[in-house]
Amino acid sequence: MRIYWKFLLLLVLIGFSFTNKYTTPLYFEIPKNWPKPKYDFKRNPLTEEGFQLGRNLFYDPILSRDNTISCQSCHLQQTGFTHVDHQLSHGIDGKIGNRNSMALINLAWNKDFMWDGGVNNLEMQPINPITNPLEMDETIEHVIAKLQASEKYRILFAKAFGDEKITSQRLLKALAQFTVMLTSSNAKYDKVMRKEESFTTQEQHGYDLFKINCASCHKEPLFSDDRFEKNGLSIDETLNDFGRIKITNKPEDYLRFKTPTLRNIQFTFPYMHDGRFKSLTEVIKHYNSLGHDKNLPKELDKPMNLSNNDRVDLVAFLVTLTDKDFLFNNRFSFPRE
Repeated sequence: MRIYWKFLLLLVLIGFSFTNKYTTPLYFEIPKNWPKPKYDFKRNPLTEEGFQLGRNLFYDPILSRDNTISCQSCHLQQTGFTHVDHQLSHGIDGKIGNRNSMALINLAWNKDFMWDGGVNNLEMQPINPITNPLEMDETIEHVIAKLQASEKYRILFAKAFGDEKITSQRLLKALAQFTVMLTSSNAKYDKVMRKEESFTTQEQHGYDLFKINCASCHKEPLFSDDRFEKNGLSIDETLNDFGRIKITNKPEDYLRFKTPTLRNIQFTFPYMHDGRFKSLTEVIKHYNSLGHDKNLPKELDKPMNLSNNDRVDLVAFLVTLTDKDFLFNNRFSFPRE
């Protein structure tokens, strides 16, 4: 059984210029036993027309300075909406960023975004890659001008908002309508939790190990605590990425990074904020090497002491977090109509 949040009544609230009477309301589906989303749907009621506008924008390189880089360039659907062909994100003119792109999965339950939490509103998040000189290197003003000159987008904005007016607010709301719908909740793990399937002996042992060693930060069912943690990695002296301290200026946030979701982790390599690990085995070996370090959170200060077989079983469990319905959902793919 699934729970449905219906936003139909919100669409007729007086003063909401975002929607119009010709739009088709969408229902945001919350899987059973999942927490309440953190995204404020009242401020951005979902419609099919808004979703499709956001989908087109997500895949369109028109958002970049020279029309070569789209959101999808670093966020590929089949790899959990992240990139896998290099450690760090690549942008315009072949420029290389300073972080590995994060997977775009279950964003409705996120309070903060980006590895350092520099953004706390999903609607504001696209401003960073659009204006970053190492990514899209564009201005919002010029993006709006290009969209206003496009007959295609004048039509799409009119369908979503009731008129052809194209503004930065509408642009960002539409992108959020697409990305907030990227829900992954039908992996083998979920089917086991719903008692539709069963773990193998190996997967069950891996799950038991996970609950002991990993679940304190990667909390079920989202497999993230949506917080910022130290993970025992030494600093990359080339990147000199100090983590969340850059945002808060608090000494305790030195080398703290957002806990990423582990959903679809099989396909979201490379791993960590700087993409230094290519495989899950490398990641597990790293955590297995930690312990008795006063600079680490209490969750990591005790050695895991995993055997080779334990590590294999833990990976076997992590693979059960792969949701092929999500990775190959045509609703989220490149719009071909």
